Amino acid sequence: MSTLDVPGAHLHYETLGNGPLLLLIPGAPGVGGIFAALAARLGDRYTVVTYDRRGFSRSYLDGPQDYAHRLRTDGDDARRLIEHLTDEPATVFGSSSGAVVALQLLTDRPDVVRTLIPYEPCALRLLPGDGREELDFCRHLYDLYRRAGTAPALAGFREYFFPECDHAVMSRPAEPATAPQIIANASYWFERELCSYTQECPDGDLLTRHADRIVPAVGRASRGYPTYTSGIMLGEMLDRAVLELPGGHTGYITDTADFAAELLAALN
Repeated sequence: MSTLDVPGAHLHYETLGNGPLLLLIPGAPGVGGIFAALAARLGDRYTVVTYDRRGFSRSYLDGPQDYAHRLRTDGDDARRLIEHLTDEPATVFGSSSGAVVALQLLTDRPDVVRTLIPYEPCALRLLPGDGREELDFCRHLYDLYRRAGTAPALAGFREYFFPECDHAVMSRPAEPATAPQIIANASYWFERELCSYTQECPDGDLLTRHADRIVPAVGRASRGYPTYTSGIMLGEMLDRAVLELPGGHTGYITDTADFAAELLAALN
């Protein structure tokens, strides 16, 4: 376990395995522990890096935050972590809002990315109708969170956005944590991410310049749900084939062995 000091925060990260660098960027709840099982399966071929994004769990804030440009800051954190650990471009896998961070990283600093796998990005404006229905529901969930707390809002989030195979995983902590820490992570995500990262629309013109490095990916069991569709739409925007992997939005947890095997095959 290690820490990297970055402007306004201290990033907690862990490494496992040997080989070229593979950075895993988490979505909600922002902690690298969600990738523990996947990292163990990838470590024979890569030096796998997992980390808590700033403001979540062990990556605590230290100083003023530029919340107006939080996504760009998140992408810059990933860039600093890559450059801290290697002199070579890295393979980057980001899930959900982590996929949005990964796309921002490639947009801002393509020199540090060898291959990018955005898995079911929560970029809802890619959806038909500019994602207005889904974004309205995010605002409803935020209001519910402010009125009733994190538990009912998270339950509504799971039911609306993800298939049933994901619900049990999403209902338990990604790693051992105290109840206050779990609530703090959920509250920070509701306040700073639910209604902001979902509104981000990837810059198609900039990303198209680097489309040969991008492997859009989705979970087979997610078909018909919003983040599956956003992944498909990203592939269409970039004229790239979309990789379907086992399981749903959390297939890297529920179907780890098959998920890792098919991901490695695609990276080869």
